[in-house]
Amino acid sequence: MGATAEVEIIEGYPATINHVDETELAAKVASGIVGPTNVVRDAPSTMGAEDFSYMLQEKPGCYIWLGSGRTGNDPMVHDPKYDFNDSISPIGASWFVRMVETSLA
Repeated sequence: MGATAEVEIIEGYPATINHVDETELAAKVASGIVGPTNVVRDAPSTMGAEDFSYMLQEKPGCYIWLGSGRTGNDPMVHDPKYDFNDSISPIGASWFVRMVETSLA
């Protein structure tokens, strides 16, 4: 077929490191929605790569995980068998709205 391609391999991603003030705000807002006992403030670090790390290099922010009630046997995101728990959508939407309201207050 005569096709050609150029490929550039960029090895690695920068670490996704949240900023302290933004993380505190995110956790405080989440606590107001789901209660403080449902907010994990000291989640263990992971080795997964995340595009958001590039955004955090440019602007202060916080990358959060919205819990979906997974059990030990459920596939993770990016797995073709992953089934998003639609019932958590109002919680996530509420968090985003309250983050904006709190930031603009």
